[in-house]
Amino acid sequence: MKILHSQDTFYQLIRYGFVGGIAFVADYGSLYALTEWCGVQYLLSAAFAFIIGLTINYLLSNWIVFSTHRLQNRWIEFAIFAIIGIIGLGLNEAIMFVCCEKIGMHYMIAKLISTALVFLWNFFVRKLTLFNQHNNA
Repeated sequence: MKILHSQDTFYQLIRYGFVGGIAFVADYGSLYALTEWCGVQYLLSAAFAFIIGLTINYLLSNWIVFSTHRLQNRWIEFAIFAIIGIIGLGLNEAIMFVCCEKIGMHYMIAKLISTALVFLWNFFVRKLTLFNQHNNA
């Protein structure tokens, strides 16, 4: 099946939202399955689930969202993709902490704000760093 790619940022952002939703379901579902069905300790399950979600996000982003790559080596590209995601995870925690502990916001509202900001961080940094047609290496 051939996916029609577009360099238009708006269409890429919409597709990235779709891809992110699928990756979230895989991450969340894996966390539940590994913890509840397989008896894996929840923090270890969370780490494995994060890796599963990240991998799905990377593969689908390459297939559905972005058609150009700056790097030829996909292992290096994946490593940078992962580092950006881990920074996003750190941003999520920091935003949640500030919103809840310093501002007094309910954690569910803080999570909505954090999700929106981290989504934008992940998309734009990945697009500019990895999936931009300029300066292909």
